[in-house]
Amino acid sequence: MRAVLQRVTSAKVEVAGEQVGQCGRGLMILVCAMQGDSEANAEKLAARTARLRIFEDEAGKMNRSIRDVEGSALVVSQFTLAADTSRGNRPGFSAAAPPEEGRRLYEHFARALTAEGVPVETGRFAADMQVSLTNDGPITIWLEA
Repeated sequence: MRAVLQRVTSAKVEVAGEQVGQCGRGLMILVCAMQGDSEANAEKLAARTARLRIFEDEAGKMNRSIRDVEGSALVVSQFTLAADTSRGNRPGFSAAAPPEEGRRLYEHFARALTAEGVPVETGRFAADMQVSLTNDGPITIWLEA
């Protein structure tokens, strides 16, 4: 699985003008299940996300995790993280998991992150979503598990 984590002061996701998920201080997480991924990949990614020290401590150093700062997460499915841009100008997405498998692993990741002690809200899988966020730092980290 792949994820892009953005440290945010706030984020929200809308579908057809309706807000379906939001978070305050914490992480905006774009997640993609890849061909061959399993629940173990989702759980490993969730554990790494919960423990990643990218929030500042009292000395201004990135030394705290989302759990340490009692932050929350907005998790949005993003199959385009599987983009293959090695040939031509049109990306290919054949490395992404098939839709139903992608949905299952995306939802498993969100549940696993919740089990790690992080409050989680989500977008709507396979929907046309509009995501708004205020990137804090900016801090943007790419993870793979």
